[in-house]
Amino acid sequence: MENQKKVMLSGIKPTGDLTLGSYLGAIKNWAERAEQYDCYYFMADLHAITVRNDPATLRRRTLEQLAQYIACGLNPEKNTLFIQSHVHQHAELGWVLNCYAMFGELSRMTQFKDKSAKNADNINGGLFTYPCLMAADILLYQPDVVPVGDDQKQHVELARNIVQRFNGVYGDVFKMPEPYVPKVGARIMNLVDPKSKMSKSDDLDTGRVLVMDDPAVIMKQFKRAITDSDTEKCVRYDPENKPGVANLMQIYASVTGKSFEEIEKEFDGLGYGAFKPAVGEAVVECLRPIREETRRLLDDKGYLEGVYRAGAEKASYVANKTLRKVYKKVGFLSQ
Repeated sequence: MENQKKVMLSGIKPTGDLTLGSYLGAIKNWAERAEQYDCYYFMADLHAITVRNDPATLRRRTLEQLAQYIACGLNPEKNTLFIQSHVHQHAELGWVLNCYAMFGELSRMTQFKDKSAKNADNINGGLFTYPCLMAADILLYQPDVVPVGDDQKQHVELARNIVQRFNGVYGDVFKMPEPYVPKVGARIMNLVDPKSKMSKSDDLDTGRVLVMDDPAVIMKQFKRAITDSDTEKCVRYDPENKPGVANLMQIYASVTGKSFEEIEKEFDGLGYGAFKPAVGEAVVECLRPIREETRRLLDDKGYLEGVYRAGAEKASYVANKTLRKVYKKVGFLSQ
């Protein structure tokens, strides 16, 4: 049908609490796409086990992340929300795509190198091949676009390489996905190390802000945020020379909708002493309704279970059509 929506898909590992960076860089933009795209979003719990997790904590965080997705604006009536491990086709296609990804491609993955350095005592096979599972996550739903941060574009490129390789052998099986990186808020950086991405794995004192943080904690984090050491102390967007200020401006622009030019005018002559608390206050008010709605949803476990069961049912139906086609193409005997 000509009026059929294009498909968008993404997911986040439930290995820690959602950060302000995850919300502004990903989920906020997802919520705004529901009218334009047929959207699939999932809790990537299969990816979570490449490092060791406490099982009870992983289950709790998976449910909390679903609640936060909904509280952040992902309406289950308009978006398909599901838990990755509830759709077995992800793991099954992941194995097939392992056989169509080259060792050299996987060994060049930046995140494999980074995570190997951080988990030197547990460099397992899953850590090496998880980009193939990520490719399966994407390709099962034949999406047109995949919203990603700048640091994830390499994984979409691998998926595109696999599509080209697989389709070159078996014909038109997979749709070629395009990465979608929003211009504002695409990559929110650490508040005390603006050259590093804000991460949920960071400790409290390393410049992260969590969606569920209390207002006092958020204000403390912004008041101690790094700006720069120049003498002019002006609020000006200059990522190269003023990365700390640029990061705060990025955050402020994302939560208020103001342009960088408007922000520069607003704080002209006021300096960082006025700017940092203003950003903190804007973030507090942005996150307040999300925090309150998340807590309400977590008190209604029956509703959340209904959401993830319905999401898995729809996702499985779509994913199975792709997997059956792949199985036939590679020569597996049908049941």
